[in-house]
Amino acid sequence: MKSALIVGGGLVGLATAYRLRERFPGLDLTILEKESRVGAHQSTHNSGVLHAGLYYRPGSAKARLAVEGIRQMVAFCRAENVAHEVCGKLVVATNAEETARLGELLRRGQANGLQGLRQIDREEMRRLEPQVGGVAAAHVPEEGIVDYQQVCDRLAARAQERGARLVTGARVVRLGRAAGVWVATTATGEYEAEFLLNCAGLHCDRVAQLAGETREVRIIPFRGEYYQLKADRQALVRHLIYPVPDPQFPFLGVHFTRLIHGGVEAGPNAVLAFAREGYRLSTVNLRDLADALTFPGLWRFLGKYPQMVRTELVQSFSKRRFCRSLQKLVPEIRPEDLDRGGAGVRAQAMSPAGDLVQDFHIVRRDHALHVLNAPSPAATASLAIGEHIAGLL
Repeated sequence: MKSALIVGGGLVGLATAYRLRERFPGLDLTILEKESRVGAHQSTHNSGVLHAGLYYRPGSAKARLAVEGIRQMVAFCRAENVAHEVCGKLVVATNAEETARLGELLRRGQANGLQGLRQIDREEMRRLEPQVGGVAAAHVPEEGIVDYQQVCDRLAARAQERGARLVTGARVVRLGRAAGVWVATTATGEYEAEFLLNCAGLHCDRVAQLAGETREVRIIPFRGEYYQLKADRQALVRHLIYPVPDPQFPFLGVHFTRLIHGGVEAGPNAVLAFAREGYRLSTVNLRDLADALTFPGLWRFLGKYPQMVRTELVQSFSKRRFCRSLQKLVPEIRPEDLDRGGAGVRAQAMSPAGDLVQDFHIVRRDHALHVLNAPSPAATASLAIGEHIAGLL
């Protein structure tokens, strides 16, 4: 392999470029990004958390790459002077049932290799977070917060310094293969290479289809909406405060996140977005919406989780109901403490059976590689994912 094209200039694509140039310094490498800047979507439309690998099934790619990835990411941030802080996290149990699940979560985290992980009682919880509710918690000292836009910018700069070419405004509209090379047709022209790496995030299934793959799994966009704590109430939260995940539901639940440049976010929920880049309720893309609604897996998913779907929708429209979920973690929070914040969209792969693809999903072909599921913790794990992909090649 002498040349490669990467489709997608988000964290996974940029980290893959960075690792490829490390491992194969002579590789002719081009990154095609459809937006005018790198990291414009999932990479920076999130809460900026460094995830340590607590939740993921031992032995899974998510578990291994998150644990490796957070250490690689922290080292990269230190070396590159990227704004970050390893501030720790509490995962809070509010009753006996959640406390029992907390024990299983701790066992999973320890099996994944997290360091310093321990269960603490209410008294110690209150020393770390004086306003926190609940009866017990897992303290995860390795977790933290970061400026992912800075990470994207540094990765892009370092990859280019090592000889990679970054082309922005280059939406891929056609992919073909002839005479042993891929030809990518974009808004800025045609680009050729022997090998194709699809890191297109919210559009990865469509890019794979352009390359001749059957869309067995489909990206279903879930918007995550945030509130921000008003300035005079931000002292209620010192670190990261998360709930114990409910195994009946596929998302983590709303939580509190300190932001690296100041402020505290609360969220996100999870509601079906009407566009793959639908950061507002009013944003509708008819192609994206039809793509979701004609997929049988979505209807099976809605049938499996009707209570969650109703709850998330209500919380999307009602600040009071959203606040009620937050009060389980910090009882002093009131609706008037919250201002509307931003939103992100998860690029979540779903199977035709209506199941969310739980692990990272990477498909390797003779002359191509497709990253078809890389939701959270992919931002944290991006350098480890890039290293893994470089190893596959």
